[in-house]
Amino acid sequence: MSSLFAMACAALISSVAMAQGFPSRAIKIVTPYSTGIGPDLYARALGELLQKEWGQPVVVEAKPGGNGFIAVEQVRKAAPDGHELLVLANSHLTINPSLFKNVPYDPINDLTPIAGLYRAYFFIAVKSDGPYQTIKALIAGAKANPGKLTYGTPYVGSPSHLGSAIFEHETGTQMVHAPFKDTLQIFTSIANGDVSWAVATASSSAPMVKAGRVKLIAVAAPKRLASHPDVPTVEEAGGPKDFEVEAWLVLLGPRGMAPELAQKIGADVQKVLATPQMRKRTEGLGFETYQASPPEIAAKIRTELRTNAEVIKRVGAKAD
Repeated sequence: MSSLFAMACAALISSVAMAQGFPSRAIKIVTPYSTGIGPDLYARALGELLQKEWGQPVVVEAKPGGNGFIAVEQVRKAAPDGHELLVLANSHLTINPSLFKNVPYDPINDLTPIAGLYRAYFFIAVKSDGPYQTIKALIAGAKANPGKLTYGTPYVGSPSHLGSAIFEHETGTQMVHAPFKDTLQIFTSIANGDVSWAVATASSSAPMVKAGRVKLIAVAAPKRLASHPDVPTVEEAGGPKDFEVEAWLVLLGPRGMAPELAQKIGADVQKVLATPQMRKRTEGLGFETYQASPPEIAAKIRTELRTNAEVIKRVGAKAD
């Protein structure tokens, strides 16, 4: 018994020492996003401030493709010492496992939750001078032309994909899914009339909205957003009741990280998120800070895995 107690004490001391000694070298933050889009810009802004906080270089490495599988695989195999971290969205953690037959990772057991980063609600985006200037017009157009209207998404399994499938199901319409490899291309296609609409964040649609070529006609949120007070909710605008589409981003590490280390990194991240500089960058990208501890993130992943599986089954969403 005494030897077991001694081993437990030694393990605890080792974990505490690792947390206290972090970081001891450069830190890498891996993301599954293409360079230049909202989540990538956010990760780089976070990395800049963490570099100042930690006094060590923080490198953001973009590993797009494979619906996030490539980025996850790299970090999943890394040493659990906190020097290689991962930024992922709810789509990778709570949608992919139910949408794809063979997801090469377990979101519960293969990764260690560290900190919440941001959350963002989605909007319905259409061509600014197109035929669907309201939610009612979009639904009417889809019902009058079954199988003709198209909705663009950044990738299969994204919140945009699932949200669009739910909208289609709840409105009793039949539309065509058009997945894109380049998020920005979605809005060019909407502006050109090649795609009818999209479920999109304010940040991803911002360039075309500012250019006056794309319009946000409703927000998929429980209430109007302070950033867009003149944009009604989907329900207000005559769409499905309680229609909400949200993305959230979290920081994770490989499995096997000591709880003390995860808590230490998480506390440092939350400290940086609370700074005026990071709040300004977050709001400028159209996001809001999402403060969550490792246990809270783990609980959210478990809950949404279950609810998203039920929704995917109900609406018949598929990995095309």
